[in-house]
Amino acid sequence: MPDIIHLLPDFLANQIAAGEVVQRPASVVKELLENAIDAQATSIQLIVKEAGKQLVQVVDNGVGMTETDARMCFERHATSKIRTTDDLFRIRTMGFRGEAMASIGAVAQVELKTKPTGAETGTRLLIEGSEVVAQEPVVTPEGTSIAVKNLFYNVPARRNFLKSNAVEMRHILEEFQRVALAYPDIAFSLHHNELEVFNLPATKLSQRIVSILGSTYKNQMAYCEEDTGFLVVKGYIGKPEHAKKTRGEQFFFVNNRFVKSGYLNHAVMTAFEGLVAKENHPFYVLFIEIDPEKIDINVHPTKTEIKFEDEKTVYAIVHAAVKRALGAYNIAPSLDFEQDVNYAPLQPIRLQGGFNSEFEPERKTSGSGGSTSFPGFTPPATTKRAVSRGWEQLYEPMKDVQQQERASMGTSETGLLSNAFAAPDTAPASAKKAIQIHQKYLLVQVKSGMMVIDQQAAQERILYEKYMASLQKKTGASQALLFPQTVELSPADAVLIKELAAEFKDMGFQFEDFGGNTIILNGIPADVLAADEKELLEELIEQYKNNSATLKLDKRENLARAMAKRLSARLLARMSDLEMNSLVDRLFACQVPNYTPGGQKTLVIMELSQLHDLFLKN
Repeated sequence: MPDIIHLLPDFLANQIAAGEVVQRPASVVKELLENAIDAQATSIQLIVKEAGKQLVQVVDNGVGMTETDARMCFERHATSKIRTTDDLFRIRTMGFRGEAMASIGAVAQVELKTKPTGAETGTRLLIEGSEVVAQEPVVTPEGTSIAVKNLFYNVPARRNFLKSNAVEMRHILEEFQRVALAYPDIAFSLHHNELEVFNLPATKLSQRIVSILGSTYKNQMAYCEEDTGFLVVKGYIGKPEHAKKTRGEQFFFVNNRFVKSGYLNHAVMTAFEGLVAKENHPFYVLFIEIDPEKIDINVHPTKTEIKFEDEKTVYAIVHAAVKRALGAYNIAPSLDFEQDVNYAPLQPIRLQGGFNSEFEPERKTSGSGGSTSFPGFTPPATTKRAVSRGWEQLYEPMKDVQQQERASMGTSETGLLSNAFAAPDTAPASAKKAIQIHQKYLLVQVKSGMMVIDQQAAQERILYEKYMASLQKKTGASQALLFPQTVELSPADAVLIKELAAEFKDMGFQFEDFGGNTIILNGIPADVLAADEKELLEELIEQYKNNSATLKLDKRENLARAMAKRLSARLLARMSDLEMNSLVDRLFACQVPNYTPGGQKTLVIMELSQLHDLFLKN
């Protein structure tokens, strides 16, 4: 039998490795910025064209490389940072595996110019698909310039999986912001398509946060620091009243390396418990300094995941540090130790938007000793009659309905969906009346039994088709705001909203560029309640980004889905009979009434036989 196992060629092995290291242009940005930091640079420039698909270039003033090192850095597993096994457990640098440059060189055209400190000339190296095309002396400043051109030019299948420029640029901005926040003592700049996006001088952390995230953060940051000997936690947290519905402004750094950790995020969120609404997300930039031997950062190719030797202790310290910072700035409510909490009166639940809760009584004391009335609650009229005329008469109004049910039980139906679609038009007038349950569901009598409609899901389907039609026909009506609102966005969101300006206009939004990352919101879609417009816009952008990360949709469909999703969540409220019946009619006027755009059911039919079984079975 002939031998069948053989070694992979270097170019193919590098392309396979690139699949782990280089997933998109942002991956190249991350690796090049980290290399510049490890080269002790004090000034780093990032130049991007076409969201990194055409060019990603990083220029630094670091120590540079010799001619031999310039050639060696493109070899697999070549690194200056690891020499023994023990070094793996004392890692302080950013890049250390020695595979990034080899992986990048395998899937792009790379030009490297570098000159070590004190040298007269530098080295120019040109790599294409792992092959050295040219190597020659060159006149260049001290430091290193690496230009990565035409990413995935030789792997078209990988290039086809890249998202739109807006999505890819958002990922680049995320990587840039993380590195810039981790090293405020280094000057950074970012240019995209010849336009300056960031110019960040070396400064302290608080000023770097404001420079990246916006001037509104000046007055909403609270300093946080805790030194336990085991680890040090320091950084800034946001005040609860400034918490947003959008994610993306939560940063954890372990030994100056950005990490993603749901476990640590939970430690912060529990410290904020009771201070922010459940769906809101407070801002934080927190740095953890810990002995490298107590952690393992080599658990994921991107090195954004981390393992702690004693994660429970880390969790407790982070939680305590945030809690202490909230208390130190009088953000968290203080405890009254004189009060017996076992007998403390329950506080009424306060609802936003001016709605009264049935658990929030308005106490009205009458002259006969006082009684408590609940606004908005009216005892059913049938209950009053039952008290005065006898409980038997309470069931008299049901006789007609029972007769209708007996007649319908003998009728065969052609199918569940056909019943649902036909219900509003073919059911008797008495059955058209919907009943609202817990401000979430509508019950409607249909021929075969009962239809249960998810109120929010139904609104989402209706709104999606409405806004999709507006985007396709470009007929979205707008209502002008009495007081235009200034909205300061993150750089990533500013890039996104400018790219989607035409689609926002077609849907009914009216805004103008105010310079930098700020826009002036002048109008919103005509049928949207004019309240919390800024918050709605932030929610819409966040939902759009969430959709982009998980689904491959064109801009219009994504925006219509995002608007429907976020707006429907605001429409859970008590509805009049007219509103309920109108909702049912509009749902069945939709092209696909039984599912939301995301595939969730909007309605369920319960057959009479199913209802009878609920009572007949023991």
